[in-house]
Amino acid sequence: MTFCKNLISLSILFVLPGTASALDRSGSLSNPPSPALATSFQETLCDTTLADPYRYMEKPRAPEVLKWMKEQSAFARKVLDGIPGRKELLKKMQEFDGRKSAKIYNLAITDNDRYFYLKQTPGDETGKLCCRDGYNGKETLLFDPGVYSGDRKGSYVIGTIAPSDDGSKVAFTVYPNGSENASLLIMETGTVRLYPETISRCRFASPSWTPDGSAFLYNRLEAPSKKENSPQYASKTWLHKAGTDPAADREIFSSTLNAELAINPDDIPEVSYDKESGSLFAFVSNVDRRLTVYYAPVSELEKEKIAWKRLFRPEDEIHDFAVTEKDLYLYTPKNAPGFRLLKTSLQKPDLKGAEVVVPEFRGAMLTGFVLSRSGIFYTLSRNGVQEELYHQKYGSVLSEKLTLPFGAGTITLSSKGFRYPEVWAVLAGWNRDYRRFRFDAESGSFVNETLSSPAAYPEYDDLAVEELMVPSHDGVEVPLSLIYRKGVQRNGSNPVLLYGYGAYGNSITPFFSPSMLLWTWKGGILAVPHVRGGGELGYRWHTAGMKTTKANTWKDAISMAEYLVKNAYSSPGNIVINGASAGGIMVGRAMTERPDLFAAAIPQVGAMNPLRGETTANGPVNVPEFGTMKIPAECRALIAMDPYLNLRQGVNYPAALVTAGINDPRVIAWQPAKFAARLQNATASGKPVLLFTDFEAGHGMGNSKTKNFEALADVLSFGLWQTGHPEFQH
Repeated sequence: MTFCKNLISLSILFVLPGTASALDRSGSLSNPPSPALATSFQETLCDTTLADPYRYMEKPRAPEVLKWMKEQSAFARKVLDGIPGRKELLKKMQEFDGRKSAKIYNLAITDNDRYFYLKQTPGDETGKLCCRDGYNGKETLLFDPGVYSGDRKGSYVIGTIAPSDDGSKVAFTVYPNGSENASLLIMETGTVRLYPETISRCRFASPSWTPDGSAFLYNRLEAPSKKENSPQYASKTWLHKAGTDPAADREIFSSTLNAELAINPDDIPEVSYDKESGSLFAFVSNVDRRLTVYYAPVSELEKEKIAWKRLFRPEDEIHDFAVTEKDLYLYTPKNAPGFRLLKTSLQKPDLKGAEVVVPEFRGAMLTGFVLSRSGIFYTLSRNGVQEELYHQKYGSVLSEKLTLPFGAGTITLSSKGFRYPEVWAVLAGWNRDYRRFRFDAESGSFVNETLSSPAAYPEYDDLAVEELMVPSHDGVEVPLSLIYRKGVQRNGSNPVLLYGYGAYGNSITPFFSPSMLLWTWKGGILAVPHVRGGGELGYRWHTAGMKTTKANTWKDAISMAEYLVKNAYSSPGNIVINGASAGGIMVGRAMTERPDLFAAAIPQVGAMNPLRGETTANGPVNVPEFGTMKIPAECRALIAMDPYLNLRQGVNYPAALVTAGINDPRVIAWQPAKFAARLQNATASGKPVLLFTDFEAGHGMGNSKTKNFEALADVLSFGLWQTGHPEFQH
């Protein structure tokens, strides 16, 4: 196993269906709700006076704000449901879903080959927890969140799954209505019996079982003592014995208990036990990919307080690691922006003198690795869109490139660790469905062990994929992926969905989504710009699109759109730009800087007012990515990247669909709401600006299947409506 810790994931908000139309026969909006009240509020930050007319919306539960958001959402729902062609898209998504009798995901495999996973059938809204012994074993249903009542109204989903080493127990989180306000449950798998205790406030819990399987380590948020306290502040890692009262749990690692380590209370303390080395690893996590880790022998758990030793600091630039009983393998971009793999002693680590095991490659990025009995397996990515798999025996400097079952844009590796022979690779591409293979080292072949049911999608047999390198505003070449049906003419009239992200070093690698590919089914081009801020071209690609360099993210997106126009793939009236979460910065700033270039902008649960994000519960852990108001240069960069602050009165802005989740703990609902309110007031184009806030959802993690389909149908139908597709007009 490797130990990469990452608190941020890209997600999309999905919404509920509605009924009557708010469009007249021409497709114009009729009887829109009243605009939000604009105030004269201003403030001065880093020598800049900023108008913030909707600051009062930062209390979204205030009666007048809540009323406005509900009116906007009801109207948006009517408009979206009234778009011709939307129902057909939904029907097709449901048909696609029915082609697989079962989808299996979130797989965890124990040492004794017991499989734990979530299973979803066409009749299920979310996954059920199941287990089996081995790949071909008989399946046992352990937990159905659809019949779980919990302590809150609404629907529940399963999050983290953590089985004990022998699979006799499993700890897992459940959370309601997309809130990520998770509770931790424990089950004895042999009897399919839940233990009596439920542990609340476990949003960041990743349970790690102790050697005897009787207890586990987990993170828990503090109980709020005052309304103004952040629920994410000063969380702690505890040791819990299965079957006991959580009130008796012992504090193991925290900013208060370990004051000598000067842990920032805004960060997340976590502890994992590693059976390979018999060590405890303590992480101090935020969005910074550079790990902060301490370690100690597992025997220290018997002491009143663990004597932690420092393993990594951020300056060491370790992004991931794996261990054997004596060796420490380090995944790092230090002196190697394309990453390399180093090895040193676990007992006496010497990071400066570590041995280079896998060097940095020219023209490719080392994207991941696992250890197995037969050696090191690692992946190389070229331009973020083509991956290769290599095997290197321990003690050797030579690597063998493995022949894959098919050319893959994305490879995800997993193993049980260096003592075991199994290595699995999940392969996928823009037009190839996900397949899971086990590599047989003796025969050198791949064995198909895909757990989900197979399905055919003849609708996409004729898809063409173009992988381009396009000069950006400063001459730097940016990867651009284009997916469309063969025979599409370059006559400037094709609808384009420009879908991007560009944050946290997260890469948009090729993925297969039959529902999203419906854009191509309707004759459009799906365009994915791999903008700076992501990780497609290595560590420097990330740092070239964060904090004071963040402008490259939206300027790259603009340059990719300009390329599509210049080369007659499309035209400004036919390009829709879309992104979610931190991708809202890319969408919002591309739209505000070049409003003439886009027909529509669709930021979903987007960070639309990042200057003010630092004031929210989830804001401090994001400072390493976006910056802080406390440092003048970073404050100015936050102002520059803020879509809300860069709206200007009387500009012909494109149409917009802006979404939010009222239970969203990552991007608070007032960020999209403020942006939509100001855009409605500022735009002179007369094009629709819709705000849809889902009052039964959050950031997208806990959405049902129906919500997923509904949200994507909204995006596709709104985009096809605004680009003039004949099937989506009145």
